[in-house]
Amino acid sequence: MKQLCSLLFVLPFIITACSTETDLAASSNIENQKKEAVAQQNKMPKVMPTDFDFAVRFGYGEITKNEINTYQDTVTKDLIMNGDITAKITFTLEEMRSIYENMREINIMGTKELVPTNKNCSSIPYNEDSWKISVDGETKTFTWSDKNCDVTSDAKQLLGLRTFIQHIVAGKDSYKELPKAEGGYE
Repeated sequence: MKQLCSLLFVLPFIITACSTETDLAASSNIENQKKEAVAQQNKMPKVMPTDFDFAVRFGYGEITKNEINTYQDTVTKDLIMNGDITAKITFTLEEMRSIYENMREINIMGTKELVPTNKNCSSIPYNEDSWKISVDGETKTFTWSDKNCDVTSDAKQLLGLRTFIQHIVAGKDSYKELPKAEGGYE
């Protein structure tokens, strides 16, 4: 009887230990499946294809006069009170590869959640970006804004990408030669 009591006392620990190991293995397997699904979802080739191009228009609300456009090798700057101005600009192969890699890291050609769930707040002025990207024979377009105060994590990634590209553009001589903007938006 003493052995039976000992066995009954130890048995739950054995079952619990097995269950915990099984749960950990199942959890690990689920994480691996999620990673594989994301990897499969990202169909962007590892090497930048020759047809890679993009355009991003951005600004305040419907005033999206700023544009970086590799389809036409141009950059347009919003001069606010003085209209806008366009200049020819080209990225080096290394710059394009770097931009492509950043886009690939965020799986820009995959599904993006860009509409915030909280629409009870609105801000003025608000930022708005419109993107067009071509990769490996496929073209995707989308828009996001921070009009509803909140932005999704995907929109934050796009803002980071646009900021990264803007820094490259700001270092170009043809951009530095453009006039400064005068005035502001309310």
